Amino acid sequence: METTCNRCNQTMPAEACYCPVCGLPHLVYQADGAVEAGAPARWNEAVRDASSVAWKPALRYALTLAIPAGMLCSMLSPVGIIGVVLMGATGLWVVTLYMRSQKPAWITIGAGARIGLVTGLLGGWSAAATTGVTLYAMRYWFHHGQAFDDFWQNLVNQQMTAQWTSMGVDAQAMNLTKAWLLSPWGRAGWVLCAMSLLMAALLLMAVAGGALGARLHARTRRPEV
Repeated sequence: METTCNRCNQTMPAEACYCPVCGLPHLVYQADGAVEAGAPARWNEAVRDASSVAWKPALRYALTLAIPAGMLCSMLSPVGIIGVVLMGATGLWVVTLYMRSQKPAWITIGAGARIGLVTGLLGGWSAAATTGVTLYAMRYWFHHGQAFDDFWQNLVNQQMTAQWTSMGVDAQAMNLTKAWLLSPWGRAGWVLCAMSLLMAALLLMAVAGGALGARLHARTRRPEV
């Protein structure tokens, strides 16, 4: 048997003490109209809005996990594409640690997604910073710039040119595009574009992971008898 929440009008189990959507407490009555034994003791607890987030502990866990995860997700990391999935797992784990430390019965999916959003922003910036520092170090400290230049020229002159030819791109437009990509501004723009896509992917995965963490740990609070 189900009932309706007086605040958000969403359906909820009749025996639930809290609305699973908005967190409004509900008294549970027995068939004879008496309040169920043990239920009044529950109302002495502070009512907590399940959609709210205590950001101080949430940020602490996000910083602890997102920064190293972002470093592993950088463009030159050996982890590769698995790093995107890693950031989703990081968002889920941040929500898990947050719920364990705060001991809420549950948080809404929106609250979990917001924690994941902060985790993704921190992880994305960490990945971008790690990528930039690594590229700078490889070129100017370890003098591997020629290897990067040769790789880029081979990519543009062979692979990209073959793809454009198969697509029927005009020769003049192809030459102009190649000249721009092979210029310092073109290479920098391509790297920035790739880093932006990586940050967006990490952000989306962290948000999804946070929302999934909130959904997996959500549970209806039962009265203690």
